[in-house]
Amino acid sequence: MENFSVELSKVVNEMKLDKLYYPDREIMVETADLNRPGLQITGFFDYFDPRRIQVFGMVENTYLATLTSEERYNCLKRLFEKNVTAVVLTRNGNASPEMMKLAEEYDTPVLRSSHPTSYFTSTLNAYLNVELAPRITRHGVLVEVYGQGVLIMGDSGVGKSEAAVELIKRGHRLVADDAVEIKKVSSKSLVGFAPDLIRHFIEIRGIGIVDVKNIFGMGAVKDSEKIDLIIHLEAWEHGKQYDRLGLVDEYTNILGLDIPSLTIPVRPGRNLAVIFEVAAMNNRQKMLGYNAAEELNRRIAERMSGFGN
Repeated sequence: MENFSVELSKVVNEMKLDKLYYPDREIMVETADLNRPGLQITGFFDYFDPRRIQVFGMVENTYLATLTSEERYNCLKRLFEKNVTAVVLTRNGNASPEMMKLAEEYDTPVLRSSHPTSYFTSTLNAYLNVELAPRITRHGVLVEVYGQGVLIMGDSGVGKSEAAVELIKRGHRLVADDAVEIKKVSSKSLVGFAPDLIRHFIEIRGIGIVDVKNIFGMGAVKDSEKIDLIIHLEAWEHGKQYDRLGLVDEYTNILGLDIPSLTIPVRPGRNLAVIFEVAAMNNRQKMLGYNAAEELNRRIAERMSGFGN
């Protein structure tokens, strides 16, 4: 699987970090894992990963303050000579002269945050998990319908974008049209985005490119959304048996995760927007533990058992 990275300068801007020392070069962050270097400044480096951002909190800074200047320099040198990605001081901590000297010697960024260590590490870890997540691009349309992220897939010309426009008119929101970037942000969830180049644009055959944000307003668009349901559109095939009860759950596997999915046939006269709304609400009910098809099946089974008596 391809490994992804993010520019440290982007992390600095996102987390609003102060630059105490910053090299004149671009630095890439390659892992979402962070490290509290308490053990390392005492000399223990087993299983140490220098790619991790090193976070100095109150514990590390208090320990360093108990040392002489020479001891502090030697402790920090053991860390800096590993060519770590960056060092961050939390709680507006002050960088010692020894740390600043080593930062220049090894050309290592030293940054500072005003936030408490636990808050900073959890926030940065969540941000990096999204930025470095495994990803894939799929042809389709992603919309938010009643709080559910619905990914609409199907062959070109089947009516995905037209259905999305109808949903937007009914108060729902567009995330992406044509190309959907999908990131696996955790072991249980996928999040979809629009590529920067085509964000908030939608293509409608016969009209062309439409700027959804400018025509329908800011409330009609969204930058990202978790994918809760996948709907496959296909041209209605005469004689094909389509699911009419929904007792058998279908799933589509993307990046190793099984996402609930439906196959909906398209033919003239079907109001796809209303169907998508019902599908989204029904999927939400299933997530909350209620399945209408199973409830109907249970009632039928009870009625039949009553006839048997």
